[in-house]
Amino acid sequence: MANLPDYISRAIKSGPSPNIRQWRRIKNTEKLTLAEKIMLFAESYLHIPEGEHVGDNLKLAKFQEAFVYCVFDNPGVRTAIFSVARRNGKTFTIAVVAMAYLIGPLSLPNQVIASAAMSRDQAALVFRAMSQMIAMSEVLSKHLRVTPSTKRIVNISNGAEFYAMSADAKTGHGKSLKVVILDEAGQIRGETNEYVEMLATSQGSYASPLFVVISTQAPADIDYLSVLIDDATRSKDPSIVCHVYEADEALDLDDKEAWLQSNPGINDGFRSVADIQKQAAKAKRLPNAQAGFENLILNRRISMDSLWLAPAVWKANGAKPDWSVFRSNGVSVGLDLSQKNDLCCAVISAKDESNIIHVHPFSFTPRDGIDERSKRDRVPYDQWARDNQLVAVPGKTIDYDWMAQYLKVNLLDAGIEINSIEFDRWRIAEFKAACSRNGVELMEDQWHEVGQGYQSMSPRIEAMETALLQEKIRHGSHPVLNLGASSAIAVQDPSNNRKLDKKKASNKIDGVVAMVQSVYPLITNTEFELGDDVSWLVG
Repeated sequence: MANLPDYISRAIKSGPSPNIRQWRRIKNTEKLTLAEKIMLFAESYLHIPEGEHVGDNLKLAKFQEAFVYCVFDNPGVRTAIFSVARRNGKTFTIAVVAMAYLIGPLSLPNQVIASAAMSRDQAALVFRAMSQMIAMSEVLSKHLRVTPSTKRIVNISNGAEFYAMSADAKTGHGKSLKVVILDEAGQIRGETNEYVEMLATSQGSYASPLFVVISTQAPADIDYLSVLIDDATRSKDPSIVCHVYEADEALDLDDKEAWLQSNPGINDGFRSVADIQKQAAKAKRLPNAQAGFENLILNRRISMDSLWLAPAVWKANGAKPDWSVFRSNGVSVGLDLSQKNDLCCAVISAKDESNIIHVHPFSFTPRDGIDERSKRDRVPYDQWARDNQLVAVPGKTIDYDWMAQYLKVNLLDAGIEINSIEFDRWRIAEFKAACSRNGVELMEDQWHEVGQGYQSMSPRIEAMETALLQEKIRHGSHPVLNLGASSAIAVQDPSNNRKLDKKKASNKIDGVVAMVQSVYPLITNTEFELGDDVSWLVG
């Protein structure tokens, strides 16, 4: 490995060293190794179907070539692990391997190749890329039949087949697979699962199958991909090729050396340094963004469960709201009803002419037992109630009629129009009925249900972060909101969507949850910079 760049040599954890040659200068193709024939095939027949370089011949980067050399110029390799940060061409790598087996130098009659993923969306990325490459090649189009409904591609000449499979679909399950390419294995929590075991056993009928794992790292040492990498690193098994591009733990988030170690695509110009720099700056300001940056950009193992907001970012948005903005423009209401004997919040938001969003919470808790709850939660609910920062509702539970009356008096009767109510479905039927009984009459299309799962909350969290980072919020440092901001934990699902988890929070976050719901309609109608799209091209 003496002639290899440092960023490649440090990534090789197990398996043979690559013998990288200037193969493009070799005119006699018979003198090319198998790996070089695969790369020649890719450059001759595969094209970039999207983006700035659409139509150009596909060309593997040096670090990708090193992986291909290690896997395909060593016949004893049975497992190949390739871990690299996001947007470094994982989709390219998968497409080249799959196409080489389907119609390239590795194609054999009737063999089956599968690209497998945990979700349908992830599985569709590789199939889409391959389908577009085929459509752009007159030669490949004549020999390959693409069936989008089943995500299947067949070599008409010899019967070789490719399937894009997912854990949540049945397409291709039960087949005998010569090659399995497991995409984004870092999403698998725990040491294994039934889907992975099914993929492994599906290769039993082949004497020399290949199992390829391509992914960013998993968050924890006990997760499937981490176990594979650690075993390969310890055992140095020659049948396992393991390349892991990860940033050294001693390097800071904004250290360019860390970026290069985990993003080798920088050297070939298809990984944007400016984008990494932008994300690093955000990660330095937002604790939750730091966890995602370390895992997805620096390719480190790190839990996604971290404090959502940095105190400095929250404090920078602490100016008092202007009530004239509420009266002039009407409000969006975010509603978190929670338990009737706990804390319920209705947060109002309005946007002024400068696109600043003004925020104020109305928070309710039962008067009876407020002293005990203050001691239990170590939160001065009793003092907040005396300071009119929290409404102590008479009785042991929150009466929704009483709450509806309060909102009517303090909003509608005060000249503040309700434009919409963004609500969680918990007990919403009871609250709607109370509103109707107490003169809070709204059209049905003004009630907007907001799911509390990852898919619904993730764009709202991202939009809220963007507004806070740009100091577009005025929350007045209200104690109920401060409590939530200092306690909220954002958790992440395998597809990198996020939500605020009340069970993991150190204290009550109802106010912040309602705030996130409340401001979202205003943020989405504002020209904030919400970030860059992620192209399939760079995996």
